Amino acid sequence: MHHILCGLAANPALSSELVDRLISIADDGIATDLACRGDLSRAQAVALAERIDESAVQLAYTGRLTAADIDPSVWPDAALALLDQGAGRSEWARSLAADPVRERREKLAACPGLPSEVVDTLAADPDVRVVAELASWTTPAVTARLAAHPHAEVRRAVAGNEATPPAVLAALVTGKGLPAVRRCLVCDREKTPFIHDPQWLRLDCDLPPGASCDGSHESTVHDMREAALRNPATPIEAVVGFVDDPSMLLRWALAARQDLPLQACARLASDSAPGVRAELAENPAIGDALIRALADDRDLDVRRRLAQHPRVPLDVLTRLARTAKIGDTLLPRVAASSPTEVEGLATSRDPAARMLVAQRRNLPPEIRDRLADDPDAKVVKALAPHPGLTEAQLSAMVDRHGVRVLAKVATNPDASPALLEELVRHKPTVQKVFREVARHRGATASALLVCLADKQARPVAASHPALPPPVIVELLTDADWRVGEAAAANPSLPPAVMSYLVCQQ
Repeated sequence: MHHILCGLAANPALSSELVDRLISIADDGIATDLACRGDLSRAQAVALAERIDESAVQLAYTGRLTAADIDPSVWPDAALALLDQGAGRSEWARSLAADPVRERREKLAACPGLPSEVVDTLAADPDVRVVAELASWTTPAVTARLAAHPHAEVRRAVAGNEATPPAVLAALVTGKGLPAVRRCLVCDREKTPFIHDPQWLRLDCDLPPGASCDGSHESTVHDMREAALRNPATPIEAVVGFVDDPSMLLRWALAARQDLPLQACARLASDSAPGVRAELAENPAIGDALIRALADDRDLDVRRRLAQHPRVPLDVLTRLARTAKIGDTLLPRVAASSPTEVEGLATSRDPAARMLVAQRRNLPPEIRDRLADDPDAKVVKALAPHPGLTEAQLSAMVDRHGVRVLAKVATNPDASPALLEELVRHKPTVQKVFREVARHRGATASALLVCLADKQARPVAASHPALPPPVIVELLTDADWRVGEAAAANPSLPPAVMSYLVCQQ
């Protein structure tokens, strides 16, 4: 019965009186669904928070509870939620900075616009995790101060903060001008030298796999450098030397930088690690010569990532479409194509080129209609969800290409109710069709009844408002609890049934 009540809590047609009743009996699960309702009144939100404390956080984030509704001594986590959105009160921050629960101080440290005295308190917190969280989000002046912190974990956090001044980031990478690091999380907890074996599971240890310290705090210092390399505010001059670093992770981070000089790009393009080359392949910093070289890379992921490059030449992209297993994706270069380029792709003799442009959903009508008659099923499959296609065009696609395009035709927003009924009765069947029709706004009751016979489509169909009310009521007792919950959330469930289900509790 609990899943039925959760479904009812999410039902948009549930009356305000029944919402009140559900609030009075809510547990954590029901409260989660109630808190998501868009029609909760302020009084109902307060009542729900009083019933289930944990829902106060969710209600604060959705704006159902405001500062006027929250007592931080009763709902400290909800107060933190408002502070996180910049909607809390400064006196709350002063109080929470001394909260005995470390996780709350850590959460506070990530909040924007904290009073300076609260920042100072958090910067001196006895738990380094709180200080590190502050360092991840705080202002340039504070990061400049925390860059000299004796704990490596704090410096790692400073290195990842994009507000950190460039000169400070450069100093973190090189170590010049900063006092030596004295502690890290590894030597805080273990006798050094120590290496956390990735295969060694200890319930009392939360160090990341591979964490190590021989007195030089090497794993955290490595992580700090990686964070600085990924930080776009770090001057390229301070990090370009890592192009030949023994650490693959540092080279990988460097390959993502969009300010890389061409010489560094060329070096990384021949890196032995496929992940480094794949990261570089998507980087706007690389030019035409490297794009064409990477198009012949032996690694599939490199070629797939290269297809995402915003300036990949269309002839290269067409070649990649044949070999890189791009999937049903509108690629950035195709999305940005000029009208002339769109016309060229659509009239290409190569089906791969036509398939690429068919993924666009804003094609001129004449191009859309031409591609609808394409002889290649992959092109038609890519085009099938395009809005504006007529019922006759969609039907013709099915007649010519059958099961290869069936599921995509079912996703078309303009597919008529009659066509959807034909799709679910098509022989041979395509299972995905049932799921797509079950969620289609134009699905009829008769089409949905067919969808109910499919195990995967059944929970989706049970939530469709076009389903006949007697069928919805019957589905409440389905053996699959997901189906019952979906039926309970169906706005076409008769109000009398909703009332009976709630009031019998």
